[in-house]
Amino acid sequence: MTRILHVTDVYRPQVAGIELFVEELADQQRKQGHDVTVLTSARGVADHEEHVIRGSVALLWRAVDLREYDVVHAHLSVFSTATTFVTRAAVHAGVPVIATVHSMWSSAGGKWVPLAATLGGWRRAPIVWTAVSAAAARDVQRILPRAEVRVVPNAVDVDWWRAGMPAEGKQKQGPLTIAAVMRLARRKRPLQLIAAIDRVRQAVPGCDFRLVIAGDGPQREHCEQAIARHHLEGVVELLGSRTREQVRDLYADSDVYVAPATLESFGIAALEARSVGLPVVGMKAGGVGEFLVEGVDGFLCADDHDLADTLAELLRDDALRTRMTAHNRTTPPVHDWAHAVDNYDAAYCRADELAERPLSSRVGA
Repeated sequence: MTRILHVTDVYRPQVAGIELFVEELADQQRKQGHDVTVLTSARGVADHEEHVIRGSVALLWRAVDLREYDVVHAHLSVFSTATTFVTRAAVHAGVPVIATVHSMWSSAGGKWVPLAATLGGWRRAPIVWTAVSAAAARDVQRILPRAEVRVVPNAVDVDWWRAGMPAEGKQKQGPLTIAAVMRLARRKRPLQLIAAIDRVRQAVPGCDFRLVIAGDGPQREHCEQAIARHHLEGVVELLGSRTREQVRDLYADSDVYVAPATLESFGIAALEARSVGLPVVGMKAGGVGEFLVEGVDGFLCADDHDLADTLAELLRDDALRTRMTAHNRTTPPVHDWAHAVDNYDAAYCRADELAERPLSSRVGA
């Protein structure tokens, strides 16, 4: 049994990529018999709260005795103040540390990430760095050129998502459906997607199709205005927030998934859609290419015009769409939790080798 402390600035009841990832990784590790605790500066109450310790941003590093844990697993975005200081304290205490970067540091880090590297002592610390995609890893390596950086892709419960695949031979009713699941925020580029759909409509006149977006956020009003400006009422539908079960049902009733973000470090929603069997159209910039084979289970686009052209091609070409769907339904992705947990176990072992504190000095060793 390993005593694992996950540290994150964001956690339940907030619901987004890092929050859900940390929660599910902790659950998977507990199922393997490990003693797992989450330390967070996020306020609120979550499931498994008995395994969660909360504290203030400034004093989070004092909320626990870090020496009681075999490994500290830090989860970093661009702005992760509390986690940065907990990580530094763990290194000073001689506790093995791995740090997972969940964001594209080149996207919004600016001066903050190099500053955090200085404040956290990252450049010389014996930390094993992991990133959720090769693209994210390259960002880390640019800022920490001497660091050991491993790519440990994000994961989903592939079997659960595949349980939402339509029954074989079932005839789909209604228009061809392009699905997107995203927070309606600028970095996810929902407005650019709506503009691309206007170009798709012009490229496939007479084609009965729709775009359905699940998710909410600060740009919802702007999206509604863009739909009206492009006269896409009846073509683009904003569903608002949806549960996982509802999203799985949406995928089962869709034909294509689109991921327009260019600063996506990985793209969990796209992997979920790929697991259900949908062809995925994403962008070359970012991490979606971590799990897509170009022309086999999806396409990666260079820009928004390429995105519109690719979506139009998939709508026009029934044989292409059918071939990709058949492949994705019969070939599950490898990015499941068993794969991720094994990779993190290896990273923990490496962190143990790098730690300055000998095993015999640890509490309970």
